[in-house]
Amino acid sequence: MNVPVYIGDEVSAAGYRLAGLRVRVPGEDDVLEVIEATCSEASLVLLGSDAAGRIPRQRLDALLSRVEPAVVVVPDIRARASLPDVAHRLRTQRGVLE
Repeated sequence: MNVPVYIGDEVSAAGYRLAGLRVRVPGEDDVLEVIEATCSEASLVLLGSDAAGRIPRQRLDALLSRVEPAVVVVPDIRARASLPDVAHRLRTQRGVLE
């Protein structure tokens, strides 16, 4: 069985660990390396919004577009970073901005 993985801050990671997920807490400079390594072994990657905010926009869009493994941005416990606006991103990609 392939267990989902949470990548993000230490406090949120503690909760996800209690829920049975594997967790990774990347440093400031190695977020992309941790995500790439995790994507090669997990079927679902939950990415904390704080960690997602440290990734270049184009790279984050590519990660969120993946089918295998699915990468989803989730809020962190401290709510320091907002979630990406998926509806706006989809409208932009489709060329139907309001």
